[in-house]
This record gives sequence, C-alpha cells and structure tokens, in this order.
Amino acid sequence: MIKTSDIDFEKGGGLVPAIVQDARTQRVLMLGYMNAEAVEKTLSTQLVTFFSRSRQQLWTKGETSGNYLHLTEMQLDCDQDTLLVKATPDGPVCHTGTDTCWGEKNEMPERNPLLFLTELQDFVEKRYAERPSGSYTTELFESGVNRMAQKVGEEALEAVIEATNGTNERLVYEGSDLLYHLIVLLTSKGLRIEDLARELVVRHDPNWQKH
Repeated sequence: MIKTSDIDFEKGGGLVPAIVQDARTQRVLMLGYMNAEAVEKTLSTQLVTFFSRSRQQLWTKGETSGNYLHLTEMQLDCDQDTLLVKATPDGPVCHTGTDTCWGEKNEMPERNPLLFLTELQDFVEKRYAERPSGSYTTELFESGVNRMAQKVGEEALEAVIEATNGTNERLVYEGSDLLYHLIVLLTSKGLRIEDLARELVVRHDPNWQKH
C-alpha cells in the first residue's frame, strides 16, 4: 500500500501528477494533481480525489456530476513523483461529457480470441481443483481419464463428419467442443494447451525432424 511519505511532493511544489487509468479497459481517462491530503483521502474513501490548482482546494471526482472514480489500485513511479491511479468510473470522466479527457471511447479493446484459450485453461484448472457440484466439467473429471479420452475421440469424429458432410458453422461448433474436451483431458494429465503450442513452435523450425 502506498504511503504519502513514499511520495516526493517537493519536486512539484507539493503536488504530483496522477494519471487515471480504467482498471478494466486499461484506457487512460484523465490527468489530475494530488497533494498529500488528496492521496490520503483517496485511500481512505476509495474515491479518487484531486487538488484543484485553480480553486486551491480538494475535489473528489464526481461530487457534482455523480461520475465517481472508484479506486482499485494506486502505484508510484520509479522517481516517486508520479502516480498511476487505476479506477472504475461510474460514467463519463471528462466535464465535456466524453468518456476520457482526450475524447476517446472507453471501451474494452478487441481481444485476440486465441488468448481466451489460456483463460479457458485457467477456468478448467479451477474446476479441477474445486470440483463444484452440478458442473459438467466436474462430471468429466470425476468420470476418469478413459472417459475423458473417449469424449475427445467422439468430438473429433463429430468434427470430421461436419467437415465432410456438414456446414462450416457446424464444423466450428463441433471443433469448439473438441478443443474444450481436449483442454479438460490435458488438465487431468497436468498439462496445458500452451504445452501443445510450444510443441508446434518447435516443429515450425525447418530443422525439426519427426521422432
């Protein structure tokens, strides 16, 4: 946890710049300034508070508009004279009504679908560790490795059928089932989908030889 004693306020005449970033989207929302009292109030109330240079007083963002910034994390830079404030906004941040003070939309960046495979693996591993009742993934783990391997084979066959006699839409559907059940099987063996990706990286080397 940051302490006001860790921050170098002297360099900026008692103030430090505070860059506010949306904790969810990672979008930079605004820039404000804080003195020691503003930092302490932000930490104690969990509502981002600045020091207004024009009014020479503290102001909590959202106190008039209702668009508060809820603190999630505060970090100090390497020179100890700039703050990175990660927060969740209640609404538009800029007084002009825009999401950010640069007129940008505060939206989640488009996610690379391939990166979701790691998230899915993490989720399946959590299911493996906790085994919540009523979960299909739990049922698969409880059924044993032979049944899990059989499900991979069944889903692979269904994908083949769709590829040869079905539609592309159904092929994607059955291929997704295949990938999910493969991740479940890998998890049961202490492996991850990234292990397969690493193997493919090795095979991509022109000097790789099948063994």
